[in-house]
Amino acid sequence: MMTDIEIAQSVTPKYILDIAKEAGVDEKYVELYGRTKAKLDLSLLTDAEDKPDGKLVLVTAITPTPAGEGKTTTTIGLADGMKRIGKRVAVALREPSLGPVFGVKGGAAGGGWAQVIPMEDINLHFTGDFHAIGAANNLLAAMLDNHIYQGNALNIDPRRITWKRCVDMNDRQLRFVTDGLGGRVNGVPREDGYDITVASEIMAVLCLSSSITDLKARLSRIIVGYTYDEKPVTAGDLKAEGAMTALLKDALKPNLVQTLEGTPAFVHGGPFANIAHGCNSVIATKTAMKMADYAITEAGFGADLGAEKFLDIKCRMADLTPSAVVIVATVRALKMHGGLAKTELGAENLEALERGIPNLLRHVSNIKNVYKLPSVVAVNRFPTDTDAEISFIIEKCRELGVNVVLSTVWAEGGKGGEELAREVVRLCEEEKGDFTFSYELDASLEDKILAVTKKIYGGDSVTVLPAAKKQIAALTALGFDKLPICVAKTQYSFSDDPTKLGAPSGFGITVKNVKVSAGAGFVVVLTGDIMTMPGLPKVPAAERIDVDENGKITGLF
Repeated sequence: MMTDIEIAQSVTPKYILDIAKEAGVDEKYVELYGRTKAKLDLSLLTDAEDKPDGKLVLVTAITPTPAGEGKTTTTIGLADGMKRIGKRVAVALREPSLGPVFGVKGGAAGGGWAQVIPMEDINLHFTGDFHAIGAANNLLAAMLDNHIYQGNALNIDPRRITWKRCVDMNDRQLRFVTDGLGGRVNGVPREDGYDITVASEIMAVLCLSSSITDLKARLSRIIVGYTYDEKPVTAGDLKAEGAMTALLKDALKPNLVQTLEGTPAFVHGGPFANIAHGCNSVIATKTAMKMADYAITEAGFGADLGAEKFLDIKCRMADLTPSAVVIVATVRALKMHGGLAKTELGAENLEALERGIPNLLRHVSNIKNVYKLPSVVAVNRFPTDTDAEISFIIEKCRELGVNVVLSTVWAEGGKGGEELAREVVRLCEEEKGDFTFSYELDASLEDKILAVTKKIYGGDSVTVLPAAKKQIAALTALGFDKLPICVAKTQYSFSDDPTKLGAPSGFGITVKNVKVSAGAGFVVVLTGDIMTMPGLPKVPAAERIDVDENGKITGLF
């Protein structure tokens, strides 16, 4: 059996200018990065302002398990399936982070015969966007510490600095550091730390910005710390936003690549969904909608994280309304939610499936009854799935009034996504949603957290620890209580306890910390033990990656 990278390398990509032409993008907007990658000038979106928008389709999934769900693979395969049935379609995806690529998860360019290419480039340096984000982040950190060293005219309290440095790598050694050591000329000693680049607020800022002007304004609002008299200090106070914008001006432009079947793909931005809002850039999504009749996009992790943030944050800020939602599931993952070990998933087990399927049904119910959007369940079929197990899922979803379609895009590419494509087109054209958010902006921060906990997670209470209560009071006093919330929690459970699989109920969420991402425009609510700098596993994926004398990369998956 061919690996993902072997499949990707077996296909000769089309010249990227031909892909641009297929997407309706004039050559004057295309900035080539070789023959297979390009950036698109921001004037493309401005010049297309009067064109009607295509239908927006969100692909999300059940709560992830080690068995895998295949959300990105389904997103790409659905787009290729739509192309095969004669629709003008584009896909909008996040860029992978180097951390997971070299860590435990591997690459994030799809899988099997449903991938975006050049897979190696997309998973590694791509067009340098993440490096630019890291440079802008660390420039701000350097200017902040230099300001304190040079006399601290802003009266910044070094003990209340909230801005961290970042690197796009899983490196637990950098979570907590002490820097500025070595004497007076080497800075002011203080406790510090690093985040992974995708957790930087600048990643969220870039993905939510609509223009260079908007980007600069958002950057200037970023809060880096507080003064001795507890007033916020911003990047604008440090006069850093201009230089940061200069570093990011090219990174803001969306990237154009292609699927294995030559469908245009806008791959741009990549905040994590357990610690940030988990969606590709607004600019890439809107470009896909202008250039195609159907724009297929995804949001990270399960629907309780990625979809909730896509709908409550991104759609609210960018004035987007999805026409349909696809919820990806596998029989294997649902049986794992039913208590089976990964080694036991190959045999038919309707009892475990019955225990695990409430996870899928809660996600489906949330999309249908909370957000009031048309949806379909896509079952990523494996050879070990039995007809009885598939029928069980179909019947349970039918009781909620939602159809189930089998997807075989991993093995068959777009051909295996044609049935799903037809159902998505039907939902877009025949079903009318009544899109509603899960909370209103004028609610208090605590009420917003409670609304998400009850409506989306299925919990019944929220416990706010004393430190977080003080933070909420301070943010409310500063006027940030009317922003949307971005809940940071484990991706492995509806609750904040990763061991609670399936669809737990009667639980409470514990809020440990609350902080504002003033540039991004949301309040981050931290629950459970959330790491903004992951570590590598015992056997990192990096150990399997190699390159031969001809520059051919192996081991990516």
